Amino acid sequence: MTTTIGYAIAGFIGVGIILIGLRFFLQPVAAATAFGVPVHTGDAGDGAYLSVKAVRDVASGLFIWILLLAGQAHLLAAVMLAATIIPVIDGVIVLRHHGPKSAAYGYHWGTAALAVVSAVLLLV
Repeated sequence: MTTTIGYAIAGFIGVGIILIGLRFFLQPVAAATAFGVPVHTGDAGDGAYLSVKAVRDVASGLFIWILLLAGQAHLLAAVMLAATIIPVIDGVIVLRHHGPKSAAYGYHWGTAALAVVSAVLLLV
């Protein structure tokens, strides 16, 4: 039962991060604002950096789903734990750039906490 819940949480995170990545491709300025570090249209390189983030997010979500569909609970748990560095540092970036604390604590660190819960449930 706990493994099933762990898989469900991981799947939710995987879909969520894929959708966030797609938003960075389709609506980069709005996605950056929601991330917590807005960009201004015309900033040098903003489109390129936001596209890089988009690719990272889509790939991260796909990695989760590959392991989930393969039924590799312990490997998925290890990846979920290792991947928590991404939302933790994302939250730090938001705070360093004076972005909304709600984005840092809520979206980013909340995601990290949820990934840890998923990993723990997959390991028991």
